Amino acid sequence: MAPPRTRALLLLLLLTLLGLGLVQPAEGQDRMYQRFLRQHVDPEGKGGNDTYCNVMMQRRKMTTRQCKRFNTFVHEDIWNIRSICSTANIQCKNGKMNCHEGVVKVTDCRETGSSRAPNCRYRASASTRHVVIACEGDPELPVHFDR
Repeated sequence: MAPPRTRALLLLLLLTLLGLGLVQPAEGQDRMYQRFLRQHVDPEGKGGNDTYCNVMMQRRKMTTRQCKRFNTFVHEDIWNIRSICSTANIQCKNGKMNCHEGVVKVTDCRETGSSRAPNCRYRASASTRHVVIACEGDPELPVHFDR
């Protein structure tokens, strides 16, 4: 069995190749999709503890200038996440109708409020719950974690 770092690199390579070969989103949509992947997708991670959040938030560049107050990591493969985009449209927090709901395994990371960038500190909460994501394009791809 490959080490976790090797699996993660292979997954990233696969996602990149799929993004270049099978899915040709518009340039702006591609940027938003790649940002969604960086900020929210960790299929190999188990999450669930504060150390996970502290490491992942830093690794995913969400503590560089300031501490991102809240972030959710989804522990599902990208195909399961993308399948949420094919569910019925619901209203997003911003009023748009391009959101979709699904049930996934997540780790929510909440900043403790007593830390400063780049040494941000987080409290973790792991669960399986309903999430809402915004999707755009043809084919529809996740571009924003709404709630």
